[in-house]
Amino acid sequence: MPDFSTTKTLITPTSGDHSPRWYGIPVRIFLLTFIGTLSAFAVSLFLAILAIMLVAALRGRRPDMTIAYLHIALPLALVAGGIIFLLATALEIRHYQQRKALRALERMG
Repeated sequence: MPDFSTTKTLITPTSGDHSPRWYGIPVRIFLLTFIGTLSAFAVSLFLAILAIMLVAALRGRRPDMTIAYLHIALPLALVAGGIIFLLATALEIRHYQQRKALRALERMG
């Protein structure tokens, strides 16, 4: 059986005081929103292109790809970005308050 005693020393937190910092919240919210919006745009655009190609093949017409960009992928990405922004804001604020309360408890006890 392997010896995991050295692993425990690597995982234990440092003894320094790392109080939660509020200025990291907007950065994390922006990054989560940006990456989530880009992902939603990419997935919805891919699915819209597939759907437009299928419909165009069934109807025997040339596909109009501007529909995929302007009328499907962009609105879906904007809605998803708004939802991601609200959720990320709520979760980051909640996480900040929890870390702040835990730090206060650690100092008391």
